Amino acid sequence: MKRYRIATISLAALLLTGCGKSVGAENSAPETTTAATTTATAQTTAATTTATTVTTTKTVSTDIPDDVVLETEAEIEVYSNTTIAELVNDNNVKLTAPADLIDTEGLGEKKAKVLFEYEGNEYEKEVSYTVVDTTPPLILNSGWNPYAKVGEPFDIDKIIGYVDNYDRAPTVTYEGEVDTSEVGRSTLDVTVTDSSGNSTRFDVTVLVLNEIPRPEDNNPRVAYSDFIDTYSYLGDVSFGIDVSAWQTDVDYDAVKDAGCEFVLMRMGYYYRGEPEMDDYYEQNMKNATAAGLDVGVYFYSADNTEEGAREHARWVIDQLDGRELDYPIAFDWEEWATFQEYGMNIHDLNNVFEAFCDECEKHGYSAMLYSSKNFLNNFWENSGDHPVWLAHYVDETDYEGAYALWQASAYGRIPGIAGDVDMNIRFNSEPLE
Repeated sequence: MKRYRIATISLAALLLTGCGKSVGAENSAPETTTAATTTATAQTTAATTTATTVTTTKTVSTDIPDDVVLETEAEIEVYSNTTIAELVNDNNVKLTAPADLIDTEGLGEKKAKVLFEYEGNEYEKEVSYTVVDTTPPLILNSGWNPYAKVGEPFDIDKIIGYVDNYDRAPTVTYEGEVDTSEVGRSTLDVTVTDSSGNSTRFDVTVLVLNEIPRPEDNNPRVAYSDFIDTYSYLGDVSFGIDVSAWQTDVDYDAVKDAGCEFVLMRMGYYYRGEPEMDDYYEQNMKNATAAGLDVGVYFYSADNTEEGAREHARWVIDQLDGRELDYPIAFDWEEWATFQEYGMNIHDLNNVFEAFCDECEKHGYSAMLYSSKNFLNNFWENSGDHPVWLAHYVDETDYEGAYALWQASAYGRIPGIAGDVDMNIRFNSEPLE
């Protein structure tokens, strides 16, 4: 999996302001009725039973008494999971369905029907509100690798990444100039603005070089036995690894002897065109299973449509061919560096993930989300409450959300694998469904 580090700009809080008007109606305002059916059983003289149906009606009035207080918010944030109870900011009634969600799918004026009880009677009131976007764009990459090459045109979209909660194509502008005719450096004042006029600004220093440098790797390596010793205090946990073609020929018997209990393997990946199988997937699955290890798979996705995600979930399931897994199918999306290339907003990618999960579940498999602490905190909604596989390379994570697995290091060394391997902890008390 890719390694990344993040400079985070947090999402803005929802803005809920203003109020509506209380309505007093007179005389013969319209009413609606609902029917309730009950069945009574009567005994006949022939010792047989017949069913007698009695239908009663319940009146729901739109003739609102003058002394009813039912004030609502004037503005609601787009895509927010806002309930009727949150829409109503002042009332002296009993809301009938306070947990029902209102429509926040697009900008502009919306209407909602509020059902409530008052002095023993039931009423319905239609209220209006406006869906707005007050959240500034989120900076995903504020210049992780801020390099430009001498003699090549400068394109700021190649060194930064950004996304908006609503706008799929925010605009980026900057003050300053990058001269790529010679080696040098320039500091730019960058602003990303969405279609609602919300903006985020930051500085980035661009280095113009003859050759783009390779990132240095000075991370200490950790022996798998030391990894187990370090985290054995956690109690009811299992220790495992995740692998892909980067690990080539794995000796899974040696891996198991080293204390590894499970392996999560990359089945395939999708960038453009067709999904491709990991070169070592079939070998990994065969040999890990033969060694008696618990197994799971993950799929590296660059999907930007829900249908694409469903198609690739079906591809994964076709490759499994009915095979049972010990872990959910993991969805792995890591294309953050220049996210704007995918033409999505935050809501879109969350829907892509949920579509992948839904398709897996339709075929009898559960799914989970793989991501780093930063993106779990600032991007992913996980509205379906799927299991989380947390990536956080620290001695002790401070991630406060729920997670079933923790990828705690990318620099493990274990017998049976030449080179680095990711090391994972499974918290056995956390559900995988």
